[in-house]
Amino acid sequence: MTNLMAYIGLFLVAFGAATVLPFQSEPVLIGLLVSGKFSVPGLIIVASVGNILGAVCNWVLGRFIHRFQDRTWFPVKKPSLERASGWYRRYGRWSLLLSWMPLFGDALTVVAGLLREPLWSFVALVTVAKTGRYLVLAAATLGTMAVLGF
Repeated sequence: MTNLMAYIGLFLVAFGAATVLPFQSEPVLIGLLVSGKFSVPGLIIVASVGNILGAVCNWVLGRFIHRFQDRTWFPVKKPSLERASGWYRRYGRWSLLLSWMPLFGDALTVVAGLLREPLWSFVALVTVAKTGRYLVLAAATLGTMAVLGF
């Protein structure tokens, strides 16, 4: 039961981290990796799926409630939205490969919805970006552990 709760917790934190909520999934993933009690591929898959689904929520937010972007409660502030829109207009859908970046990446995923990026290409590029980040983070963590003799 504890293992299941750890995976569920990682999923929820990764999901939240991909939205505009102030979560960070990296410390949770590192902690679970360092514990040595969990499947490395399992952790990467759970974190990736949660993070990708959180980004899809941002896409939906941008796609369907763009008329509210000037409201004070709108989760992505105007300067971030404008910067992300500029990147998106300049580099197109390929800018979604930066969706793993804190704050800026969240704005990119909202902008992708605003600018009507098709869901299939959005999911494909975001999957590469977000899974790639977790693969690099896991490799760096496990490599450091090996060097330190853990």
